[in-house]
Amino acid sequence: MMVAISIGSVTIPVVDVWQIVWHHLTGAGAAADPALDQIVWNFRTPRVVLAALVGAGLAVAGVVLQAVVANPLADPYVLGVSSGASLGAVMVITMAGGALGGLGVSAAAFAGAMVAVALVFVLGLTRGRLAPTRLVLSGVAVGYLFLAGTSYLQLQATPTELRSVMFWMLGSVAGAKWNQLGLVSTVVLTSTVFLALFGRQLNALLAGDESATALGVDVHRLRGALLVLSSLLTGTVIAVAGGIGFVGLMIPHLVRLAVGADHRRLLPLAAVVGAIYLVVVDLLSRTVNRPNELPLGILTALFGAPFFLWLLRRNKTLDAS
Repeated sequence: MMVAISIGSVTIPVVDVWQIVWHHLTGAGAAADPALDQIVWNFRTPRVVLAALVGAGLAVAGVVLQAVVANPLADPYVLGVSSGASLGAVMVITMAGGALGGLGVSAAAFAGAMVAVALVFVLGLTRGRLAPTRLVLSGVAVGYLFLAGTSYLQLQATPTELRSVMFWMLGSVAGAKWNQLGLVSTVVLTSTVFLALFGRQLNALLAGDESATALGVDVHRLRGALLVLSSLLTGTVIAVAGGIGFVGLMIPHLVRLAVGADHRRLLPLAAVVGAIYLVVVDLLSRTVNRPNELPLGILTALFGAPFFLWLLRRNKTLDAS
């Protein structure tokens, strides 16, 4: 993270970056040059911190959903969360000039994500219980429904609005502010700690519902609680960073290949690796095509799609997952 903060249009030594950050956190040390202080503390540090939080949140949500819906190819967007968020954000950008009913882009995106999740939950119920296969199919159907609405609004958008829409839908942490990080960090850190406490129950789900029930796990209540929490986590990070694909699919499998499928280790390590990964991707997004900046979704797809294809060829790995 220190390296990512130091690199940009103006390169700042890592030692100076650390001194500036340390001074703001503790008050120790001398104040830096005002221009460097502005660059490091107000522009780059919030961006890098937000990238780390979003990467961690998507990775943790991916780990949980792959276990809960019993599908190794599931990711945080499997419940239509991304499509719902996109529709909410695009409605604000194209129809309301930045606000709709008092909601900004981030708030509208979160509201859209929660509406999509609520629909999927209702459609995924079978005799009062959540069925994993039905949840996945409902998520796909609701996702396409919301995507159709988003596509229609894009057709009505002006060129300027369309550029904003595409940049948001592909994901970015540019323009991150400190006042955005309080809620996001609280949700991501609290959710990660809380979900890690369910490591044993998630391990039991890997053996199937019947085996988990025999081990004393209330499968249906657990599945509902974990789906709600992972959806809130996903909706929160999408609302501030837009649609960033493949992180929640790739990182859980990558960590699982390294440390195994025990969720007591998998969840915290996935959070760390996801945070590092998205910080690196964000660094590349603002340096590979200077002075232009690439949306994060382009690079995560560039890295994630080949990994996904490689993963498909590892049948034994997918079966074990």
